[in-house]
Amino acid sequence: MGSAGFWDDAEGSRQVVQRIKVLKAKEESYAEVRDKCDEVKILVEFYDDDPNEENEAELNKGFDELNELFASFKLATLLKGEYDANDTILAIHPGAGGTESMDWAEMLMRMYLRYAERNKLKVTVLESLPGDVAGIKSATLLFEGANAYGYLKSEKGVHRLVRISPFDSNSRRQTSFVSVDIIPQIENTEKVEIDPKDLRIDTYRSTGAGGQKVNKTDSAVRITHIPTGIVVAVQNERSQFQNKDKAMQILISKLTALMEEEHKEKLSELQGDYGQIAWGNQIRSYVFCPYTMVKDHRTKFETANVQAVMDGDISGFIEAYLKMNISE
Repeated sequence: MGSAGFWDDAEGSRQVVQRIKVLKAKEESYAEVRDKCDEVKILVEFYDDDPNEENEAELNKGFDELNELFASFKLATLLKGEYDANDTILAIHPGAGGTESMDWAEMLMRMYLRYAERNKLKVTVLESLPGDVAGIKSATLLFEGANAYGYLKSEKGVHRLVRISPFDSNSRRQTSFVSVDIIPQIENTEKVEIDPKDLRIDTYRSTGAGGQKVNKTDSAVRITHIPTGIVVAVQNERSQFQNKDKAMQILISKLTALMEEEHKEKLSELQGDYGQIAWGNQIRSYVFCPYTMVKDHRTKFETANVQAVMDGDISGFIEAYLKMNISE
């Protein structure tokens, strides 16, 4: 078999596995909605037979849970992308603005952690570098669960915050920017070949929690892919070997994502977008003052409930983004 045939077979097998994964997730979601419908029917019968306050409360709770499940099921039907069923890697980087932007970066990280909690996604903090005063200088998170990439791909871009700064003694209004990068977790791909000469591997002492062993040894790993300038850092594992292995997985995913887009843009243009974020091109604005509003500038979806959004309620923004891309 020629090399072209090998790649075609490997790619075909990967697509089949992904398709099976997508269909299985949809089947499980449908079954969950169906079972909840049957449960609510029984609650309706109980209430009809004995319309007391307790049965009414149970029925209302059942309806609320059914509505939530159905909304989730409806959202999943909008996922059509090749990698939508994959786990995803989310990287957060504050822009210019020092402590203010670093604090905003940490607020966004908390928002995504709360989103994962709401939607039963497993999250691993692969790397988090604390700021000098407050917030974080960077963070890399791995989200694992059904359709993690399909949902969170809407978050890629620049997020803008407007608020009264808690770090300004004069209580002036400040604007801060943070970039969020999203890539699907891609494993066991044979298409990416990395020359060891193209890598610069640095080790350093972990700054996060992880026990005495982590804090006393240079277990954290930072890998730089010199041709593209992509940098990956992982510090959450206990050994340098484990951190290096996870960092290589992420690097492969990032390089694969670049390869997927090479037919659209030149590699140099892609690297320009990756390396320097255009801070004026925010995808979403979060306004805390003089009024409260979160607005997505791509879909025009907005809400005045800023607190709910910061507590991880971003499903409305995700659904609007998926619907926009289906209609295009």
